[in-house]
Amino acid sequence: MSEALLATEAAGTDTTVPAASGARQFWRRLRTQHAALVAAGVVALLGLVALAAPLLAALEGQDPTTYHPSLVDSARGGVPIGPLGGASADHWLGVEPQTGRDLFARLVYGARVSLGVALAATVVQVALGITLGVAAALGKRWVDQLLSRFTDVVVAMPLMIMSLALLAIVPASFPRPVLVALVIGLISWGNIARIVRAQTLTLKELDHVAAARLSGWGTWSIARRELLPGIAAPVITYAALLVPMNITVEAALSFLGVGVKPPTPSWGQMLTSADVWYQAAPQYLLLPAGALFVTVLALTVLGDGVRTALDPRAASRLRVGTGRRRESKADEGGTA
Repeated sequence: MSEALLATEAAGTDTTVPAASGARQFWRRLRTQHAALVAAGVVALLGLVALAAPLLAALEGQDPTTYHPSLVDSARGGVPIGPLGGASADHWLGVEPQTGRDLFARLVYGARVSLGVALAATVVQVALGITLGVAAALGKRWVDQLLSRFTDVVVAMPLMIMSLALLAIVPASFPRPVLVALVIGLISWGNIARIVRAQTLTLKELDHVAAARLSGWGTWSIARRELLPGIAAPVITYAALLVPMNITVEAALSFLGVGVKPPTPSWGQMLTSADVWYQAAPQYLLLPAGALFVTVLALTVLGDGVRTALDPRAASRLRVGTGRRRESKADEGGTA
């Protein structure tokens, strides 16, 4: 899914200032979307696995970096010994070809890196997008023009090419997960800045904002108290859809060899060397690929559910049939 499409969908989100009743209606609408609830459960489970990675690895009795050469057959090029890639009571998902490192430990630790990088990059994107978007909308004409042209340049930058260039020249001593998150965030904030600027330009013409201005409130007080609540819905929507995209970008960069470096485990980095083992040790390829697929799918479905719950006028792209009728009944129940 392109960032332009995400920006278009997020920009169409209802900009009503959130209130207690609005929050209740949001949760009521979200509860009618069973796929989104299941996706939320999957995302929560993945988050718990990432947070509890050291505990889970300790429970198995392994760690992600220790080599076990006795568990691979050097005569066959390092293929794991035993069925299912060397799976056993000591190594629940088997071991890595050539090195014998435990796959379960690397998989759960890889979840920390992939999810952590994606969330950190999203936070950077949202922070920069809100700051520059609001500054452009509330600033003087020359400020708006300058920031808008700068945003256009950032949006036009090819993400993968710029990321490859920046990651290749930074010293290896810099923490790689932090660097990847910063690079993704610093290159991909343009569309959210456009959304925030457009919403802020609309909101600042409303009566309650004009009343605050006449009361003597400063520009940033107005932004904090009157404008930021109004742009919360499109920002939350866009951020929810950005997380799976950032996971994919991190995996692609690690797969190309410029992302997270060994021995730090990452799902994308695991796929880098797994492509030559898909016949001899298929679980080495299928496990990180399956984890990426499930994570991206769950986050995409959850993001779509959040978007639809925040803007009930927009039909979900992932649902057909009676979905709209269920949401209408939920809305009627909330207003009754």
